[in-house]
Amino acid sequence: MRLHWGPVLVGASTLLPGASALLRFSCSQLVVERLDPLVNPGVVGSPHLHQIIGGNSFNASMDPKTLDQPSASTCTTCTFAEDFSNYWTAVLFFRARNGTYKRVPQKGNVYFEESNGGMTIYYIPSYNNTKVTAFKPGFRMITGDPSLRSEEEAKRYRQLTYTCLQDPMTRTGETLDLPSKPCPAGIMANLRFPTCWDGVNLDSPDHASHVSYPESGTFEQGGPCPATHPVKIPQLFYEIVWDTTPFNNKAEWPEDGSQPFVWSYGDATGYGNHGDYMFGWKGNALQIAMDTNCNGFKCPELGYQEIKQGNKCTKKPVVDEDIDGWLPELPGGMPVTDVNGNKIF
Repeated sequence: MRLHWGPVLVGASTLLPGASALLRFSCSQLVVERLDPLVNPGVVGSPHLHQIIGGNSFNASMDPKTLDQPSASTCTTCTFAEDFSNYWTAVLFFRARNGTYKRVPQKGNVYFEESNGGMTIYYIPSYNNTKVTAFKPGFRMITGDPSLRSEEEAKRYRQLTYTCLQDPMTRTGETLDLPSKPCPAGIMANLRFPTCWDGVNLDSPDHASHVSYPESGTFEQGGPCPATHPVKIPQLFYEIVWDTTPFNNKAEWPEDGSQPFVWSYGDATGYGNHGDYMFGWKGNALQIAMDTNCNGFKCPELGYQEIKQGNKCTKKPVVDEDIDGWLPELPGGMPVTDVNGNKIF
């Protein structure tokens, strides 16, 4: 099927300056619920709420020894039709002055406006024509740490940021914490994953130590991988546009002038920004895409589906709870905590 990618041919380089080749594509919402098969495998009702995209084989367990995502999935929310991976993050909420919470909706990114929420996904092979090794079946990783509440801690993850969108094309002014002022076009969360792999382990006990950011500099700058993680992997990058515009009336913000948004894991700072990934591309499709330097939709070796087809791929939540009304507490009873782990509210 033909994708509506028209402006992306020019727009991809505009939205991500410096990248000579990349995959940039839309993945609509699969489900929003409290499951986390990476951190809490087998648990129905994980501690906090997530929004998930990708293949519909997503479930509470996702054991890589028994589950092959491409063959187990019957559809994917992503426009690259061979991508049955799962990608997920926490969910943003607005906290009203009366202490109730309302889930902030997601909306389609630039050129993907018809997407049913979800995210924009990037796979970037290199900024300096260096070959990268695509992820292998069973590969999974996490970036960020939901327990962080200070800027000093958050700096460990150099490229987990927020953009206060002045308009949909805004790509400057990234911050480590949630924006302190109303954002005219919403808040975009940006998650750039580590780009160096130890070359051996598909996962690790903390789901993070088998990968690393460059030893110095950034992936964009061609920073070298450390000797402990010598294999260059694609830069996986999420953009999630949270439509905070219905909550931009400062008269409804906290009386002390602080910003009113909190993450589903109980973070009012934004420093605990984090994301999860389970690789699930079919065959060697991703490696082919990385080797041929596909740019935007220019990847004839890959199959496509239109966004409206991805919108049809959904799952019914298995955790039966209200996540869309005005809630007296965050789903799962998650408290909002400060830098010392003490409950704020």
